[in-house]
Amino acid sequence: MARKDLLKNLMTAEPRKAEATPLPRSDRGAIGAVTKSINELKNRAIIDVPADVIDNAGLSDRLDDDTDGIRALTESIREYGQQVPVLLRHSPNYEGRYDVVFGRRRVRALQALGLPVKAMLRTLSDRDLVVAQGQENTARKDLSFIEKANFARQMVSAGYERKLICDALSIDKTVISRMLSVTDAIPEDLIRAIGAAPAAGRDRWLALADRVKDRTLSDLIQASRGADSNARFAAVLAATARSPAPRSQQILRDADGAALGRARRGKAGTIIELYPAGEEFADWLVTHLDQVHQDWLRNRN
Repeated sequence: MARKDLLKNLMTAEPRKAEATPLPRSDRGAIGAVTKSINELKNRAIIDVPADVIDNAGLSDRLDDDTDGIRALTESIREYGQQVPVLLRHSPNYEGRYDVVFGRRRVRALQALGLPVKAMLRTLSDRDLVVAQGQENTARKDLSFIEKANFARQMVSAGYERKLICDALSIDKTVISRMLSVTDAIPEDLIRAIGAAPAAGRDRWLALADRVKDRTLSDLIQASRGADSNARFAAVLAATARSPAPRSQQILRDADGAALGRARRGKAGTIIELYPAGEEFADWLVTHLDQVHQDWLRNRN
């Protein structure tokens, strides 16, 4: 009778409270088979978890804050309730807490409402968590190319092998290579300054990656202005389409104000060119450059 009641409780549609103590399990014989079946039923069950004991885990998958989206989701859940459960695991670091595998936006909305979170609970390692998160991201339509590319970059930085990244995102090595070529060429600070840019697409990000190689990061971030991430991407792409700004140039003059030559400053360094009238001074400067440098060292403070 007790076994029937247990199975009945596991199959009920009503969410149950999260259990702190897992059932004992055995992997051998008939008892092991029954225990395994019960655990599989439990894995399909939906439980209620207090929102304030749930933490983020895994990798960051979004580049934009999505405040408006969270607000809209919160209002939808307030009116209609939570329709889709999230996936959690027991926190490996804190007793009695849980990590989000996927469903972060729903958790944030329910935390704002002070409501419990309907969730499925799995036992996952960090590696399994990232794979599950990546597979969930692949199935979603609202993640942009650069957000998926940035997710792949984080997996590389975390030390995961290329095959696992392909499996997690359900894409082949060629696509992964293109994604990583973008995140290798474009500094992360610039990617975050631009944001998700959902309208940009792979080809335009590849074009931007080709153009940023000889550009100054601060100038590109300065160019990333716009009301939304699509506008910021377009602004940066337009900035890289223009020729690089000319190197700064300064006319060098003697004590009487006559031009001696010019100094040009660029990425490779500073070039001093003296006019023919200053040739004698040029010869002296080359001979006494060490002395001039020592005088500068003594007087720079």
